Amino acid sequence: MPGADLKIYVATRPVEFRRGLDGLAAAAQEMLGLDPYSGAAIVFRAKRADRIKILVWDRTGLVLVHKRLEGSKFVWPQLRGGVMRMSPAMFAALFEGLDWRLVRPERVRRPQLAG
Repeated sequence: MPGADLKIYVATRPVEFRRGLDGLAAAAQEMLGLDPYSGAAIVFRAKRADRIKILVWDRTGLVLVHKRLEGSKFVWPQLRGGVMRMSPAMFAALFEGLDWRLVRPERVRRPQLAG
């Protein structure tokens, strides 16, 4: 489960799923304008939307997570060029195969005074 401060970026267009670590890192840089070594998680989808790959730099190396849903598809943002930002709560729902669009984190108001 990612931490609340983890930045998560989602590529809205499918990528060639034969790509590995280096190919996805290059796609993050060239197609999305993201730094794959920033520590942010970058989520890619397959054409059929039943598989995702997540690329993240953990300060010692690149990590690649690959998940395939059996019998269903991931709920995905509209197909368009570019990238979108997703909250850790929304990502957790996406990763479970749930409709992440229904996740609405509550806004917490910052206290004015201590105590």
